[in-house]
Amino acid sequence: MAIQLHRGDLPEGLDFGDRIAVDTETQGLSLVRDQLCLVQISSGDGDAHLVQLDRTSYEAPRLAALLTDPDVEKIFHYARFDLAMLRRWLGITAMPVFCTKIASRLTRTYTDRHGLKDLTRELLGIDLAKQQQSSDWSAAELTDAQMEYAASDVLYLHNLRDALAERLERENRTAIADACFRFLPVRAALDLAGWAEADIFAHS
Repeated sequence: MAIQLHRGDLPEGLDFGDRIAVDTETQGLSLVRDQLCLVQISSGDGDAHLVQLDRTSYEAPRLAALLTDPDVEKIFHYARFDLAMLRRWLGITAMPVFCTKIASRLTRTYTDRHGLKDLTRELLGIDLAKQQQSSDWSAAELTDAQMEYAASDVLYLHNLRDALAERLERENRTAIADACFRFLPVRAALDLAGWAEADIFAHS
C-alpha cells in the first residue's frame, strides 16, 4: 500500500479509471460550523491519494473535475455527509455515486450495525482501526497515523461495493438503491438548508 499526500489539489496526469472510492475528513460533524480538511481517493489498486485542501481558497480544479466526472462512479460510505461537505466547500455535486451505507441498510436487515468497521469485518474479514476517527484534521501537518487511518477509509470500498451490489441483486433491491443514490444530492441540499433532522415527507 502506498499513501500519497497532495497539498491543495491532485497533481496532473493521474488516471483513476471509471470507479473511485472517496471519503472526507472534516473539523467536526457540523455542516454549518466545521470545515472540510481532507479528501481521500483510491482507484481500488491498494493505493490512496490524500488531498489536503487549502482552507483559505478551496481551489482544487483537478479534484473537482474528477469528482464531477459523469463517467466515473464515486463510492462513498455515508455519502450523505460527504456530498454535503463537498457541495458546501468545493461547490460541486459529486455524481454518480454508490453509497455502501445505504446498500448495507437495504440488504443487511438482520442488523442495525452499518458502520464501515462493521461492514469490513463481516463482508471482508478485515478489522479496521478507528483510533484516529476523532483527531485534528485541520492540523498543518498530518501524522503517519492520521494518514493511515484516512487511507483505510477508502482502500476497501471497491470490494464492499461489489459484495453489497451482489446482495442488492439477490434481494431485488438494485433499482430502489439506485433511486436512493440519485436522490442523495437533494438530501445533502436539504441538510445544508436546515432540514437535516426534519422528515418533510411525514404526515404530521
